[in-house]
Amino acid sequence: MAKNASKLGIHVGINIGINIGISEKDRASIAKGLSHLLADTYTLYLTTHNFHWNVTGPMFNTLHQMFMVQYTELWTAVDPIAERIRSLGHPAPGSYAQFGKLASVPDAPGVPPKALDMVRILVTGHEAVARTARQLFPLAGKASDEPTADLLTQRLTVHEQTAWMLRSLLEEPCAATGRP
Repeated sequence: MAKNASKLGIHVGINIGINIGISEKDRASIAKGLSHLLADTYTLYLTTHNFHWNVTGPMFNTLHQMFMVQYTELWTAVDPIAERIRSLGHPAPGSYAQFGKLASVPDAPGVPPKALDMVRILVTGHEAVARTARQLFPLAGKASDEPTADLLTQRLTVHEQTAWMLRSLLEEPCAATGRP
């Protein structure tokens, strides 16, 4: 095969440089930021899935279903983030040890909390992931990295909307009107 590749002008075993119009320095910085986003997303996925399994109480059915929708979305999100890191020419982190070092989102509590505490933890987690994504925007813009900017916009939309929906579950009704 190497002989045939050579006849076609293909050099087997030679690493081809990346020339996509983004400097190596910017690609490395963006990949590093995306690695933090990947770690945050995966950690939040795992926490959400944990809460799906362990939620109890009068809101069980509602939260069980809501958490399933949320962890499914998060699971689906990790692949495009990792693939963007790879497209920039860097390895994507993929171990619990790496994620533990990179994530700003804390791991799930060892003992499942009460249902509304789960909701509070997830609000905090989604807000943290939104901050991680937002911090990367200036660099993506400076480097004219539209695919990363697009990915960040999609992630921000999901995390901000999910945090809002979860926060809505925590609002107490006003004693005078009965409304939040």
